[in-house]
Amino acid sequence: MTTAPEPKPLRARAEINLDALRANVRALRAHAPSAELMAVVKSNAYGHGALPCARAARQAGAGWLGTATPEEALALRAAGDRGRILCWLWTPGGPWAQAIDADIDVSASALWALNEIIAAARTTGRTARVHLKADTGLGRNGCQPADWPELLAAARAAEAEGTVKVTGIWSHFACADEPGHPSIAAQLTCYREALASAERAGLKPEVRHMANSPATLTLPEAHFDLVRPGVSVYGLSPSPEVGVPEDFGLRPVMRLSADLANVKRVSGGHGVSYGHTYTTPGETTLALIPVGYADGIPRHASGTGPVLVAGKWRTVAGRVAMDQFVVDLGGDWAEPGDEAVLFGPGDQGEPTAEDWAHAVGTIGYEIVTRISHRVPRVYVGERGSKE
Repeated sequence: MTTAPEPKPLRARAEINLDALRANVRALRAHAPSAELMAVVKSNAYGHGALPCARAARQAGAGWLGTATPEEALALRAAGDRGRILCWLWTPGGPWAQAIDADIDVSASALWALNEIIAAARTTGRTARVHLKADTGLGRNGCQPADWPELLAAARAAEAEGTVKVTGIWSHFACADEPGHPSIAAQLTCYREALASAERAGLKPEVRHMANSPATLTLPEAHFDLVRPGVSVYGLSPSPEVGVPEDFGLRPVMRLSADLANVKRVSGGHGVSYGHTYTTPGETTLALIPVGYADGIPRHASGTGPVLVAGKWRTVAGRVAMDQFVVDLGGDWAEPGDEAVLFGPGDQGEPTAEDWAHAVGTIGYEIVTRISHRVPRVYVGERGSKE
């Protein structure tokens, strides 16, 4: 009888807790009980792995998935997802026809995009499902109020022709993660005006949606028919001003760790890593952690990034290199192969992604999203059936 080989130890791993993700989706649905929920799985599900996270979100009741690029949406379809998917970041000449053939809802923020959608729908012989996006003040994608009537009229004409069905009218907040910011009320007013204009033009969208993670958690007046949480699906708070994850019943989904590659005693005055920006203050123990900026560890974490090693928080000693960095254990000792935890939920004493964000002057979104494909994702709580 042949036995399966023992799995090889992993240099580093990002453990993804899909049970936590499902619980987060259920908690978010409870925050917006009158609206459908779209789980945003763009950028490889914020670094967590798009396909396993999409399946888990569906199992917890996400009726929609959201992606940025058409390639992300098409990959979900190719993997067998048959639910509603919205894809919103398009450039001229994009794969509109493939998306329409795959029953993906597409977004138009300008007349050029709607014209390309109409042409692709004529080519495929299918009706394109379109969400029209209004720029209510964010200033990124979305149609300006002055151009909105023309876009609405063209969309209504395409509906009459049968090439398009407007299934959504949507927008996006600029400052929902800053409770009380005056732009929030101004954008809601502008969005309601855009909806009223669409109704006057004869459009009857299936869903109206504007709420991202912070609006889902704190602005019930912005829930409309559908909410679009992104980072909160993965158990992170959209900002410290909004609150911490546990305030909303959320749990971080990713736990990043690595096995120590080397441990050694060195004398005082010993330089550590490039440039010797850190010098040991006395005889001490150095531990080598085999991940670096090629794995997504911010180089800005040099001298600041927190790591749990041998039961205590340590700080990156010296510069983060491409593949590795060092921590100073002081008078403590560890063994090669012992685990170093960079971040996780925080309930076992380890730092969190938010701790790393604070250490390097960024946001939790960037910390988890930047973890590269060189770090294997290990999934906990995978299931095959819908709850």
